Amino acid sequence: MANDETRVEWDRFDAVLFDLDGVLTATASVHARCWKQMFDEFLAEHAERTGGPFRPFEDEDYKKYVDGKPRYDGVASFLASRGIELPRGTPSDAPERRTVCGLGNRKNELIQEVLESDGVAVFEGAVKLVHWLREQGIRQAVVSSSKNCEAVLRAAKLDHLFEVRVDGVLAARMKLPGKPRPDTFVEAARQLGVTPARAVVVEDAQAGVEAGVAGGFGLVIGVDRENDAEALRAAGAHVVVDNLGLLVPVKT
Repeated sequence: MANDETRVEWDRFDAVLFDLDGVLTATASVHARCWKQMFDEFLAEHAERTGGPFRPFEDEDYKKYVDGKPRYDGVASFLASRGIELPRGTPSDAPERRTVCGLGNRKNELIQEVLESDGVAVFEGAVKLVHWLREQGIRQAVVSSSKNCEAVLRAAKLDHLFEVRVDGVLAARMKLPGKPRPDTFVEAARQLGVTPARAVVVEDAQAGVEAGVAGGFGLVIGVDRENDAEALRAAGAHVVVDNLGLLVPVKT
């Protein structure tokens, strides 16, 4: 049922910029699981090597240090929170290397295994909104920190629905800082030829919401998939919903 929060004045906007994981596709929980597996493997090994206690990677660690950020930034952010220093390494590092990039590549190895074995599920409410926006002539882009964005969109059969994709691959090539900096969203708006004030950001991660606010976007919608409504609002979301399908106006 519609309420004040789900009534968006869509005629005020020319474009909508969607995050991917957790917004369009049900892959955020898969990412969280792979991050935990990778970090717990490393933390157990680190504890044994240093003689310190083993403290596993927790859900709050994922939300606070990793979610929504570029892969290597997430690794570095979490390690810093535990006071662990590793060499940065390079993106070509093998997954077995104990570098920031090596750990990030191990996580990517795990996510690739899951995508190949399980495929990609989508959020039907989000797909409903995407199709409705296309019918209204409102332009759309995907803005994701993931370098797997294209593969995930293709696996989910959503790749044909978006005019622009600004992902981890493009961000690295253009040297755009990741979320919570607004640069990737601003680039997507630029490619669509719209101003941030006339564009909407849709995000499920606090870092992504913060990026939308920092970029001066006209509306920032938080998608509450993990009972994080208050945290999303605290990060600056103007609207928070748990089902994007609720934002499609009801015909009367």
